[in-house]
Amino acid sequence: MHLRPVSLPFNHALMSKSLKRVRAALEASGIDTEIRETQLARTAADAAAALDCDIDQIAKSIIFRGETSGHAILFLTAGGNTVDIDKAAALAGEALGKADAALVRTQTGFAIGGVSPIGHLSPIRAFFDRRLAEFDLIWAAAGTPHHVFRATPHEMREISAAQTADFTA
Repeated sequence: MHLRPVSLPFNHALMSKSLKRVRAALEASGIDTEIRETQLARTAADAAAALDCDIDQIAKSIIFRGETSGHAILFLTAGGNTVDIDKAAALAGEALGKADAALVRTQTGFAIGGVSPIGHLSPIRAFFDRRLAEFDLIWAAAGTPHHVFRATPHEMREISAAQTADFTA
């Protein structure tokens, strides 16, 4: 039997610290949106199925480690796209390596699989995939692997302080 991922009502009483930071960042930005709890949303395909949207409407938060700076660098990409490491490194101005779980947690405050484009513990350099701008609404992780929020591409780019760029394969 195949279970279809579904979107669930949001339970405010069970909010994690990460989820609370995202909610506070959304409120501070003035964006009127909702946070949804989803089942089976660890991948962009699962999230798209749960939200009944195009896979490219899912804004994946891909984190790399700057090899020179040691800092986390965020690439917000459409769910069906992959980051081209050479293009990404050229944008970052340094070689990029894999960001391990400790670096991601320390610099963003999120666990891998639930990294939000907003609400980070420390400011982060961010780049925004042009493909995301082709939609009226896009969805991103809200601090956990099972929570998402929606925004317009313009809102997402603004609140994440991301620079629009070409970095996908």
